[in-house]
Amino acid sequence: MKYDVVAVGAGPVGSLAAKYSAMNGAETLLIEEHPVIGHPVSCAGLISVKALDECEIGLGKWINNGITGAFVCSPDGQEIPIEGGEVKAYAIDREMFDQELAKQAAKAGADLLIPAKATGLRKEENVLEVTSQGERLEISAKIIIGADGVKSNIAKWSDLGKVKKILPSIQILGPYDANDPSFVEIFTGSVAPGFFAWAIPIEEDTARIGLCASRPFQHLTSMLKYHKVVSKRYRGSDFDPIRGAIPLGPLERTISKGIMIVGDAAGQVKPTSGGGIYTGAVCAKIAGEVAAKAIKEGDTSVERLMEYENRWRSAIGRELKIGMKINEVLGRLSDSDINELIRRINDPKILSIISKYGDMDYPSAVVKKLILKKPSLLKSFGLIAKAMR
Repeated sequence: MKYDVVAVGAGPVGSLAAKYSAMNGAETLLIEEHPVIGHPVSCAGLISVKALDECEIGLGKWINNGITGAFVCSPDGQEIPIEGGEVKAYAIDREMFDQELAKQAAKAGADLLIPAKATGLRKEENVLEVTSQGERLEISAKIIIGADGVKSNIAKWSDLGKVKKILPSIQILGPYDANDPSFVEIFTGSVAPGFFAWAIPIEEDTARIGLCASRPFQHLTSMLKYHKVVSKRYRGSDFDPIRGAIPLGPLERTISKGIMIVGDAAGQVKPTSGGGIYTGAVCAKIAGEVAAKAIKEGDTSVERLMEYENRWRSAIGRELKIGMKINEVLGRLSDSDINELIRRINDPKILSIISKYGDMDYPSAVVKKLILKKPSLLKSFGLIAKAMR
Protein backbone atom coordinates (compact mmCIF):
# COMPACT_ATOMS: atom_id res chain seq x y z
CA MET A 1 0.00 0.00 0.00
CA LYS A 2 1.22 3.48 -0.84
CA TYR A 3 0.01 6.83 0.46
CA ASP A 4 1.26 10.37 0.59
CA VAL A 5 0.38 10.70 4.28
CA VAL A 6 -0.44 8.14 6.95
CA ALA A 7 -1.85 9.45 10.25
CA VAL A 8 -1.44 6.94 13.07
CA GLY A 9 -4.17 7.16 15.70
CA ALA A 10 -7.81 8.13 15.09
CA GLY A 11 -8.33 10.25 18.16
CA PRO A 12 -9.39 13.88 17.62
CA VAL A 13 -5.82 14.93 16.77
CA GLY A 14 -5.10 12.17 14.27
CA SER A 15 -8.48 12.66 12.58
CA LEU A 16 -7.96 16.42 12.24
CA ALA A 17 -4.45 15.93 10.86
CA ALA A 18 -5.82 13.44 8.31
CA LYS A 19 -8.68 15.77 7.43
CA TYR A 20 -6.36 18.70 6.75
CA SER A 21 -3.93 16.55 4.83
CA ALA A 22 -6.71 15.23 2.58
CA MET A 23 -8.32 18.67 2.23
CA ASN A 24 -5.02 20.01 0.93
CA GLY A 25 -4.72 17.37 -1.77
CA ALA A 26 -2.62 14.58 -0.22
CA GLU A 27 -3.61 10.93 -0.57
CA THR A 28 -4.19 10.19 3.09
CA LEU A 29 -4.73 7.11 5.24
CA LEU A 30 -5.90 7.23 8.87
CA ILE A 31 -5.29 4.11 10.95
CA GLU A 32 -6.52 3.16 14.42
CA GLU A 33 -5.42 0.15 16.44
CA HIS A 34 -8.70 -0.35 18.31
CA PRO A 35 -11.73 -1.91 16.59
CA VAL A 36 -13.99 0.94 17.78
CA ILE A 37 -12.88 4.56 17.40
CA GLY A 38 -13.01 6.40 20.72
CA HIS A 39 -13.02 3.21 22.78
CA PRO A 40 -11.67 2.56 25.33
CA VAL A 41 -12.09 6.07 26.73
CA SER A 42 -9.08 7.46 28.59
CA CYS A 43 -10.10 11.11 28.97
CA ALA A 44 -12.13 13.19 31.42
CA GLY A 45 -14.34 14.30 28.53
CA LEU A 46 -14.40 18.03 29.27
CA ILE A 47 -13.84 20.33 26.30
CA SER A 48 -13.85 24.11 26.12
CA VAL A 49 -16.09 26.02 23.73
CA LYS A 50 -12.92 27.24 22.02
CA ALA A 51 -11.69 23.66 21.59
CA LEU A 52 -15.03 22.60 20.12
CA ASP A 53 -14.74 25.44 17.60
CA GLU A 54 -11.13 24.48 16.81
CA CYS A 55 -12.27 20.94 16.05
CA GLU A 56 -14.84 22.35 13.60
CA ILE A 57 -17.49 19.99 14.88
CA GLY A 58 -20.20 22.11 16.57
CA LEU A 59 -22.91 20.89 18.91
CA GLY A 60 -24.37 17.42 18.45
CA LYS A 61 -25.34 14.17 20.10
CA TRP A 62 -21.87 13.97 21.69
CA ILE A 63 -22.74 16.80 24.13
CA ASN A 64 -23.71 15.53 27.60
CA ASN A 65 -23.87 18.76 29.57
CA GLY A 66 -23.03 22.46 29.35
CA ILE A 67 -20.60 23.80 31.96
CA THR A 68 -20.80 27.45 33.05
CA GLY A 69 -18.30 27.56 35.90
CA ALA A 70 -16.27 25.73 38.51
CA PHE A 71 -16.07 25.26 42.25
CA VAL A 72 -12.49 25.09 43.49
CA CYS A 73 -12.19 23.20 46.76
CA SER A 74 -9.22 23.60 49.10
CA PRO A 75 -7.85 20.78 51.28
CA ASP A 76 -9.63 22.23 54.34
CA GLY A 77 -13.01 22.27 52.57
CA GLN A 78 -13.32 25.88 51.38
CA GLU A 79 -15.25 26.04 48.12
CA ILE A 80 -14.98 29.09 45.92
CA PRO A 81 -17.16 29.60 42.85
CA ILE A 82 -15.66 30.71 39.54
CA GLU A 83 -18.68 32.00 37.65
CA GLY A 84 -18.60 31.85 33.88
CA GLY A 85 -21.96 33.49 33.27
CA GLU A 86 -22.45 31.44 30.11
CA VAL A 87 -21.44 28.03 28.82
CA LYS A 88 -17.63 27.86 28.82
CA ALA A 89 -17.18 24.13 28.27
CA TYR A 90 -19.02 20.90 27.58
CA ALA A 91 -18.95 17.45 29.10
CA ILE A 92 -18.88 15.23 26.03
CA ASP A 93 -19.23 11.60 25.03
CA ARG A 94 -15.72 10.99 23.74
CA GLU A 95 -16.61 7.88 21.79
CA MET A 96 -19.25 9.72 19.74
CA PHE A 97 -17.03 12.81 19.47
CA ASP A 98 -14.03 10.87 18.18
CA GLN A 99 -16.16 8.93 15.71
CA GLU A 100 -17.63 12.13 14.27
CA LEU A 101 -14.17 13.62 13.73
CA ALA A 102 -13.04 10.44 11.97
CA LYS A 103 -16.13 10.66 9.73
CA GLN A 104 -15.19 14.23 8.85
CA ALA A 105 -11.69 13.08 7.91
CA ALA A 106 -13.23 10.46 5.64
CA LYS A 107 -15.57 13.02 4.08
CA ALA A 108 -12.53 15.18 3.34
CA GLY A 109 -11.06 12.28 1.37
CA ALA A 110 -8.98 10.30 3.87
CA ASP A 111 -9.12 6.49 3.78
CA LEU A 112 -9.68 4.66 7.08
CA LEU A 113 -8.12 1.36 8.16
CA ILE A 114 -9.48 -0.09 11.42
CA PRO A 115 -8.33 -2.00 13.40
CA ALA A 116 -4.73 -1.54 12.35
CA LYS A 117 -1.86 -1.57 14.81
CA ALA A 118 1.49 -0.06 13.83
CA THR A 119 4.12 -2.65 14.80
CA GLY A 120 7.27 -1.18 13.29
CA LEU A 121 8.82 1.52 11.16
CA ARG A 122 11.55 1.18 8.55
CA LYS A 123 12.89 4.71 8.79
CA GLU A 124 15.13 4.65 5.73
CA GLU A 125 12.17 3.88 3.45
CA ASN A 126 9.41 5.45 5.58
CA VAL A 127 7.54 2.16 5.52
CA LEU A 128 5.08 1.52 8.33
CA GLU A 129 4.60 -2.10 9.36
CA VAL A 130 1.01 -2.76 10.39
CA THR A 131 -1.07 -5.69 11.63
CA SER A 132 -4.74 -5.60 10.67
CA GLN A 133 -7.12 -8.46 11.52
CA GLY A 134 -4.24 -10.91 11.66
CA GLU A 135 -2.75 -9.76 8.36
CA ARG A 136 0.65 -8.12 8.15
CA LEU A 137 0.77 -5.07 5.91
CA GLU A 138 3.45 -2.69 4.76
CA ILE A 139 2.36 0.87 4.10
CA SER A 140 4.73 3.16 2.27
CA ALA A 141 4.22 6.84 3.11
CA LYS A 142 5.96 10.03 2.12
CA ILE A 143 5.03 11.48 5.52
CA ILE A 144 3.87 9.69 8.66
CA ILE A 145 2.02 11.73 11.27
CA GLY A 146 2.31 10.16 14.72
CA ALA A 147 -0.85 10.89 16.70
CA ASP A 148 -0.55 7.64 18.62
CA GLY A 149 -0.87 8.94 22.15
CA VAL A 150 1.13 9.40 25.29
CA LYS A 151 3.50 6.46 24.74
CA SER A 152 3.99 7.13 21.05
CA ASN A 153 5.75 4.36 19.15
CA ILE A 154 6.16 6.62 16.11
CA ALA A 155 8.16 9.11 18.21
CA LYS A 156 10.21 6.29 19.73
CA TRP A 157 10.96 4.61 16.41
CA SER A 158 11.92 8.00 14.96
CA ASP A 159 14.39 8.68 17.80
CA LEU A 160 12.48 11.77 18.89
CA GLY A 161 12.48 10.78 22.53
CA LYS A 162 9.80 11.01 25.19
CA VAL A 163 7.71 13.72 26.80
CA LYS A 164 9.12 15.18 30.01
CA LYS A 165 6.62 13.70 32.45
CA ILE A 166 3.65 11.31 32.39
CA LEU A 167 0.94 11.56 35.06
CA PRO A 168 -1.23 8.47 35.58
CA SER A 169 -4.96 9.21 35.79
CA ILE A 170 -8.08 7.36 36.81
CA GLN A 171 -11.79 8.12 36.53
CA ILE A 172 -15.17 6.60 37.30
CA LEU A 173 -18.73 7.39 36.31
CA GLY A 174 -21.04 7.28 39.28
CA PRO A 175 -24.02 8.71 41.19
CA TYR A 176 -23.08 12.12 42.55
CA ASP A 177 -24.95 14.99 44.23
CA ALA A 178 -23.16 17.87 42.55
CA ASN A 179 -23.21 21.28 44.19
CA ASP A 180 -24.49 22.59 40.84
CA PRO A 181 -24.83 20.34 37.76
CA SER A 182 -23.57 23.15 35.52
CA PHE A 183 -20.32 23.55 37.47
CA VAL A 184 -17.32 21.26 37.51
CA GLU A 185 -15.70 20.69 40.90
CA ILE A 186 -11.92 20.84 41.34
CA PHE A 187 -10.26 19.36 44.44
CA THR A 188 -6.74 20.47 45.29
CA GLY A 189 -3.90 19.39 47.56
CA SER A 190 -2.88 15.98 48.85
CA VAL A 191 -6.09 14.39 47.53
CA ALA A 192 -4.15 14.28 44.23
CA PRO A 193 -0.52 15.22 44.90
CA GLY A 194 1.10 17.20 42.10
CA PHE A 195 -2.12 17.84 40.20
CA PHE A 196 -5.82 17.83 41.17
CA ALA A 197 -9.01 15.78 41.32
CA TRP A 198 -12.34 16.54 39.66
CA ALA A 199 -16.05 15.85 39.45
CA ILE A 200 -17.63 16.63 36.07
CA PRO A 201 -21.44 16.45 36.11
CA ILE A 202 -22.88 14.91 32.95
CA GLU A 203 -26.49 15.05 34.15
CA GLU A 204 -28.49 15.97 37.24
CA ASP A 205 -27.27 13.15 39.50
CA THR A 206 -24.28 11.60 37.69
CA ALA A 207 -20.68 12.73 37.37
CA ARG A 208 -17.29 11.64 36.15
CA ILE A 209 -15.03 11.61 39.19
CA GLY A 210 -11.29 11.26 38.79
CA LEU A 211 -7.79 12.47 39.51
CA CYS A 212 -4.19 12.47 38.37
CA ALA A 213 -1.52 11.26 40.77
CA SER A 214 1.02 8.56 41.30
CA ARG A 215 -0.77 5.46 42.66
CA PRO A 216 -4.07 6.82 41.26
CA PHE A 217 -6.28 3.89 42.31
CA GLN A 218 -5.30 4.28 45.97
CA HIS A 219 -5.85 8.04 45.87
CA LEU A 220 -9.25 7.67 44.18
CA THR A 221 -10.40 5.05 46.67
CA SER A 222 -9.34 7.28 49.55
CA MET A 223 -11.01 10.35 48.05
CA LEU A 224 -14.35 8.59 47.55
CA LYS A 225 -14.35 7.32 51.13
CA TYR A 226 -12.73 10.08 53.16
CA HIS A 227 -12.58 13.42 51.33
CA LYS A 228 -14.57 16.08 53.21
CA VAL A 229 -16.65 17.00 50.19
CA VAL A 230 -16.52 14.08 47.76
CA SER A 231 -17.37 11.38 50.30
CA LYS A 232 -20.67 13.17 51.06
CA ARG A 233 -21.64 13.68 47.41
CA TYR A 234 -20.61 10.36 45.89
CA ARG A 235 -23.46 7.89 46.41
CA GLY A 236 -21.95 4.76 44.95
CA SER A 237 -20.01 1.85 46.35
CA ASP A 238 -18.58 -0.44 43.68
CA PHE A 239 -16.97 1.24 40.69
CA ASP A 240 -15.34 0.30 37.42
CA PRO A 241 -12.50 2.77 36.81
CA ILE A 242 -10.98 3.73 33.51
CA ARG A 243 -7.29 4.54 33.47
CA GLY A 244 -5.29 6.94 31.37
CA ALA A 245 -2.22 9.14 31.44
CA ILE A 246 -1.45 12.78 30.78
CA PRO A 247 1.83 13.78 29.10
CA LEU A 248 3.38 17.02 30.30
CA GLY A 249 6.19 18.88 28.55
CA PRO A 250 6.54 18.70 24.76
CA LEU A 251 9.21 16.79 22.91
CA GLU A 252 12.41 18.72 22.23
CA ARG A 253 11.72 18.19 18.54
CA THR A 254 8.57 16.92 16.84
CA ILE A 255 9.88 16.21 13.34
CA SER A 256 12.40 14.10 11.52
CA LYS A 257 12.67 13.25 7.81
CA GLY A 258 9.18 12.26 6.66
CA ILE A 259 7.87 12.21 10.25
CA MET A 260 5.69 14.60 12.28
CA ILE A 261 4.53 14.03 15.86
CA VAL A 262 1.36 15.68 17.14
CA GLY A 263 -0.99 15.83 20.13
CA ASP A 264 -0.40 13.73 23.25
CA ALA A 265 2.40 11.95 21.39
CA ALA A 266 4.23 15.28 21.14
CA GLY A 267 3.34 16.44 24.66
CA GLN A 268 1.16 19.23 23.28
CA VAL A 269 -1.03 19.19 26.39
CA LYS A 270 -1.86 22.01 28.82
CA PRO A 271 0.16 21.33 32.00
CA THR A 272 -2.28 23.33 34.11
CA SER A 273 -5.39 21.29 33.28
CA GLY A 274 -4.19 18.21 31.41
CA GLY A 275 -6.44 19.13 28.48
CA GLY A 276 -5.07 18.25 25.07
CA ILE A 277 -7.92 18.65 22.60
CA TYR A 278 -7.61 22.39 21.96
CA THR A 279 -3.82 22.41 21.76
CA GLY A 280 -3.78 19.16 19.81
CA ALA A 281 -6.35 20.44 17.33
CA VAL A 282 -4.34 23.60 16.68
CA CYS A 283 -1.21 21.54 16.01
CA ALA A 284 -2.97 18.80 14.03
CA LYS A 285 -4.37 21.22 11.49
CA ILE A 286 -0.94 22.76 11.00
CA ALA A 287 0.59 19.29 10.62
CA GLY A 288 -1.93 18.15 8.01
CA GLU A 289 -1.59 21.33 5.99
CA VAL A 290 2.22 21.36 6.09
CA ALA A 291 2.40 17.66 5.18
CA ALA A 292 0.25 18.13 2.09
CA LYS A 293 2.20 21.21 0.98
CA ALA A 294 5.55 19.47 1.46
CA ILE A 295 4.40 16.53 -0.66
CA LYS A 296 3.21 18.82 -3.45
CA GLU A 297 6.68 20.38 -3.42
CA GLY A 298 8.37 16.98 -3.40
CA ASP A 299 10.32 17.84 -0.26
CA THR A 300 9.77 15.91 3.00
CA SER A 301 13.14 16.80 4.53
CA VAL A 302 13.62 17.94 8.10
CA GLU A 303 14.25 21.45 6.82
CA ARG A 304 10.92 21.53 4.98
CA LEU A 305 8.95 20.09 7.88
CA MET A 306 10.40 22.74 10.20
CA GLU A 307 7.43 24.84 9.10
CA TYR A 308 5.26 22.62 11.31
CA GLU A 309 7.69 22.82 14.22
CA ASN A 310 7.94 26.60 14.02
CA ARG A 311 4.25 27.26 13.53
CA TRP A 312 2.96 25.11 16.37
CA ARG A 313 5.54 26.46 18.80
CA SER A 314 4.64 30.00 17.76
CA ALA A 315 0.94 29.22 18.34
CA ILE A 316 1.07 27.47 21.73
CA GLY A 317 4.71 26.90 22.73
CA ARG A 318 4.97 29.81 25.14
CA GLU A 319 1.69 28.90 26.84
CA LEU A 320 2.91 25.31 27.35
CA LYS A 321 6.18 26.58 28.78
CA ILE A 322 4.40 28.89 31.21
CA GLY A 323 1.97 26.08 32.05
CA MET A 324 4.85 23.79 33.02
CA LYS A 325 6.20 26.46 35.37
CA ILE A 326 2.77 26.93 36.94
CA ASN A 327 2.38 23.16 37.29
CA GLU A 328 5.79 22.83 38.95
CA VAL A 329 5.14 25.70 41.38
CA LEU A 330 1.67 24.51 42.38
CA GLY A 331 2.95 20.97 42.70
CA ARG A 332 5.35 22.08 45.44
CA LEU A 333 2.67 23.73 47.59
CA SER A 334 1.60 22.04 50.82
CA ASP A 335 -2.03 21.70 51.84
CA SER A 336 -1.64 24.66 54.19
CA ASP A 337 -0.12 26.73 51.37
CA ILE A 338 -3.08 25.90 49.13
CA ASN A 339 -5.57 26.68 51.90
CA GLU A 340 -3.99 30.11 52.29
CA LEU A 341 -3.86 30.74 48.54
CA ILE A 342 -7.54 29.87 48.11
CA ARG A 343 -8.41 32.01 51.15
CA ARG A 344 -6.69 34.96 49.43
CA ILE A 345 -8.45 34.28 46.15
CA ASN A 346 -11.85 34.05 47.85
CA ASP A 347 -12.41 37.78 47.50
CA PRO A 348 -15.24 39.26 45.37
CA LYS A 349 -12.87 41.50 43.38
CA ILE A 350 -10.46 38.66 42.66
CA LEU A 351 -13.25 36.24 41.75
CA SER A 352 -14.66 38.89 39.41
CA ILE A 353 -11.29 39.14 37.61
CA ILE A 354 -11.06 35.35 37.30
CA SER A 355 -14.62 35.13 35.98
CA LYS A 356 -14.00 37.89 33.44
CA TYR A 357 -10.57 36.88 32.17
CA GLY A 358 -10.39 33.15 32.95
CA ASP A 359 -9.60 30.99 29.93
CA MET A 360 -9.06 27.25 30.38
CA ASP A 361 -7.02 27.19 27.17
CA TYR A 362 -4.79 30.18 28.07
CA PRO A 363 -4.57 30.23 31.90
CA SER A 364 -1.55 32.54 31.96
CA ALA A 365 -3.82 35.43 30.89
CA VAL A 366 -5.80 35.42 34.13
CA VAL A 367 -2.66 35.04 36.28
CA LYS A 368 -1.22 38.16 34.65
CA LYS A 369 -4.45 40.08 35.25
CA LEU A 370 -4.57 39.00 38.88
CA ILE A 371 -1.02 40.15 39.54
CA LEU A 372 -1.64 43.44 37.73
CA LYS A 373 -4.95 44.19 39.47
CA LYS A 374 -4.11 42.72 42.88
CA PRO A 375 -0.40 43.18 43.65
CA SER A 376 -1.02 41.67 47.09
CA LEU A 377 -1.18 38.31 45.34
CA LEU A 378 2.36 38.72 44.05
CA LYS A 379 3.75 36.81 47.01
CA SER A 380 1.50 33.84 46.27
CA PHE A 381 2.09 33.97 42.51
CA GLY A 382 5.66 35.27 42.64
CA LEU A 383 7.41 32.28 41.07
CA ILE A 384 4.71 32.00 38.43
CA ALA A 385 5.03 35.69 37.63
CA LYS A 386 8.77 35.29 37.04
CA ALA A 387 8.08 32.38 34.71
CA MET A 388 5.89 34.56 32.50
CA ARG A 389 8.44 37.34 31.92
